[in-house]
Amino acid sequence: MEELDGEPTVTLIPGVNSKKKQMCFDWGPGEMLVCETSFNKKEKSETAPNCPFIYIIWKDVDVYSHILRKLFNESHGIFVGLQRIEEELTGKSRKAQLVRVSKNYRSVIRACMEEMHQFAIAAKDPASGRQFSSQVSILSAMELIWNLCEILFIEVAPAGPLLLHLLDWVRLHVCEVDSLSADVLGSENPSKHESFWNLPGNTQTLTELELKWQHWREECERHLQDGTFASSPRLESLCKIMLGDEAALLEQKELLSNWYHFLVTRLLYSHPTVKPIDLHFYAQSSLDMFLGGESSPEPLDNILMAAFEFDIHQVIKECSIALSNWWFVAHLTDLLDHCRLLQAHNLYFGSNMREFLLLEYASGLFAHHSLWQLGVDYFDYCPELGRVSLELHIERIPLNTERKALKVLRICEQRQMTEQVRSICKILAMKAVRNNRLGSALSWSIRAKDAAFATLVSDRFLRDYCERGCFSDLDLIDNLGPAMMLSDRLTFLGKYREFHRLYGEKRFGDAASLLLSLMTSQIAPRSFWMTLLTDALPLLEQKQVIFSAEQTYELMRCLEDLTSGKPERADPDAQRLQDDDIETTKVEMLRLALARNLARAIIREGSLEGS
Repeated sequence: MEELDGEPTVTLIPGVNSKKKQMCFDWGPGEMLVCETSFNKKEKSETAPNCPFIYIIWKDVDVYSHILRKLFNESHGIFVGLQRIEEELTGKSRKAQLVRVSKNYRSVIRACMEEMHQFAIAAKDPASGRQFSSQVSILSAMELIWNLCEILFIEVAPAGPLLLHLLDWVRLHVCEVDSLSADVLGSENPSKHESFWNLPGNTQTLTELELKWQHWREECERHLQDGTFASSPRLESLCKIMLGDEAALLEQKELLSNWYHFLVTRLLYSHPTVKPIDLHFYAQSSLDMFLGGESSPEPLDNILMAAFEFDIHQVIKECSIALSNWWFVAHLTDLLDHCRLLQAHNLYFGSNMREFLLLEYASGLFAHHSLWQLGVDYFDYCPELGRVSLELHIERIPLNTERKALKVLRICEQRQMTEQVRSICKILAMKAVRNNRLGSALSWSIRAKDAAFATLVSDRFLRDYCERGCFSDLDLIDNLGPAMMLSDRLTFLGKYREFHRLYGEKRFGDAASLLLSLMTSQIAPRSFWMTLLTDALPLLEQKQVIFSAEQTYELMRCLEDLTSGKPERADPDAQRLQDDDIETTKVEMLRLALARNLARAIIREGSLEGS
């Protein structure tokens, strides 16, 4: 039966005292908001309200570390590369590639750890130094765990080579060994160096190791039984160590920094060809002997023990609890999943372990102002819930700048996220309108395919034209193309600009036909009819007859419709036109110009028929 999770530990929030104030909270995408309510549990509600404080509890504070950002950025490239070569991984090359990927991850951890160590040394205040040192310890533990998982689960070292790998593991992570070795070997007489006997090491091949080990054991047993070293306690102790005597090894406990160092040393001298299946027995007994009941295992001890027991899921679970962010478990689980070790482990809420952890990690990245871009790729490689999670998170990205908005938009367009594209474009269009950048607003509304907003912006263009007598953003309006069909008002804006272009090119006949069609086709808003009729005045006054008699009748009808004020044609501007002296004068000028043009057109058309 699967082990059930225990009750979560209580986390105290600095500065928050729930005994004095009633607290309420709400979850955000990457944080929890905690605030004091105005309600006081002990006093009456009539008391003067206090100004409540709002506390922001970050879920993934590590994403804000500028040093760890290097870890996130570089591991992202390794992750994406692994997903892309998945189809190419076959046979023996598959294992070699996965081991290489694992080592790449570890090299990134170590590089980050070394940089953090330098910051700890250079820290100007003790608090910062302690903080950096704490991060160094965490990163060191992460690499220690990852390296062991690499040996046991990814390389799957068999008996014999397994111990060699474990020796390398201890030598790499117990830093004193390398530094002491350098000191000893660099001295004039290494065998007389004070640390010479503190370094049992091995660089032999497996065959050499087995032969020499057997010879050592036989020789040591004979000398020990014969009392050869009875007069020299140190040599006798060394002889016992070479026989793997546990008591003798524990006497040198101060030279062994931890229980797993003791474990590997013990195996080296007593079971050098240990089988993977027997590791957990020696690991547990080594832990018990080394601690000796004086202290309880630390979280790191439990994680390593789970690895020695080949319990992958327990390793991931313990790491999820102990580590401060999701980076480690997300990437390690993904790698183990590529090793085909986790396929059978599904969670109760519809996703597998790999996807769940990647989703959590990516969610944390989206809380950062720039790292969110990395999170997109992690969501992309979550086949079940990645798409919907990306849609939810991308809608919450603050579009502070147009450059950032374009990045988000490009991401959405590449993934055919139509609703998000429309939403982003609409937000940007509204911002542009508020800043009176009508060209940008129109461009975004067209990109969003938002007919209502395009109509609104087109109206603003027309209103500005009426006030200023010219158009802004002519390049955009001149190149609307098929986009002008998005709304009638946008169509009118484009066609009205085309009328001005034709007029400027002195193509008066085409300009007149277009102007009349805008009015008679009901595309032009009635509020703009007087402007169109006024635009017709210069054409009516041309020496050459531009409007035919029939066209002139149409213009006259439009003018009468606009000014008649009939109930069925009632227009809010009708009364204003009648009351305004300037507009009245303009109407009279139009009537006179239309009458003159009609007479000229009739005469001209009659003479053409007679000829």
